[in-house]
Amino acid sequence: MKTKSVKLSEIYDVMKEMLDKGGTVNFNPRGTSMLPTLHNDGDRVVLKKLSKIKKYDLPLYLRDDGQFVLHRVHKVNPDGTFNMCGDNQWTIEKNVRPDQIIGTVIKIYRGNKSFSTNNVIYKIYVILWVTIRPLRHIVIGGTRKILRIFHQKK
Repeated sequence: MKTKSVKLSEIYDVMKEMLDKGGTVNFNPRGTSMLPTLHNDGDRVVLKKLSKIKKYDLPLYLRDDGQFVLHRVHKVNPDGTFNMCGDNQWTIEKNVRPDQIIGTVIKIYRGNKSFSTNNVIYKIYVILWVTIRPLRHIVIGGTRKILRIFHQKK
């Protein structure tokens, strides 16, 4: 099967129309900000427009500068905006507006396997990962150092 890589900005209008009509859209996310949850170029996500976004959801949103971002909701603010953070990051992006959200991940495909974001194991993992956000730089940095030492001894 032939595939073609296109930028989200090139298909944004079609994506928005599909999601607004209640359909789903899938794509392969790029980048490392959502590691270890999403792997660059290997995983595929399915988006759906949800009526209510809540803490731990994984929405795709459009920043005011035109950049598409797929990050996790860390907090729903009283004014209805959201605080977001990538799973491989520790800096919170504050006050993402509801009108910036395009759709929310409802399913993740990795190879021949798939899982719903409603999966109990996934939910436990997400809650744990969000809870340790303040310690991620220690966990991630420490793991990298240990791996470097291990590889040097080989």
